[in-house]
Amino acid sequence: MGLFSKIFGTKKTDLDSVVEDTLTGILEKGGFDLSYNLDVTKKDEITEIKIDFSGADEALLTDFKGQLMDAIQLIIKRVTQHNFSDIQTNVVVDCGGFREQSEAALIERAEHLKTIAIEQGKSVYYRALPPRERKVVHQYLALDERVKSRSLGDGLYKKIKIFPAKNQATEQSEVNPEDN
Repeated sequence: MGLFSKIFGTKKTDLDSVVEDTLTGILEKGGFDLSYNLDVTKKDEITEIKIDFSGADEALLTDFKGQLMDAIQLIIKRVTQHNFSDIQTNVVVDCGGFREQSEAALIERAEHLKTIAIEQGKSVYYRALPPRERKVVHQYLALDERVKSRSLGDGLYKKIKIFPAKNQATEQSEVNPEDN
């Protein structure tokens, strides 16, 4: 049985075993020297699936800003949706605390830009980020009422505009004057 037929083949009844089978298939077919710790917990209506990788090939997972981890996370999410459409899942894949370090760096940069926006009273821009990273920045900035943030651009990667909250009325007309 091939990897994808194993992943998307017949529906199984045990979430843990489906995730385990999928991870085992990915690691075997990819030839990765990795092991993982799988934690499946249910919180309210959402099932949390946390996977933490370790091993000799950790660098492969964390290279290119963790894109391989993101891909594995997406595969696990799709597999669980396919096999358990009635269960809402949240999947998080990490490797050696990479996600926490990445979020800390995003927040540190957001804090610096927020300070500039407040001190100079003008808008500043955060580089184009993927959705997951933008969410971290927006949630952090939302904790400070002195600033507002907004995603700008088309496609998957968008810039974040950070501006003082007192300029919110001007911000609306500045971004889309045709809407008025």
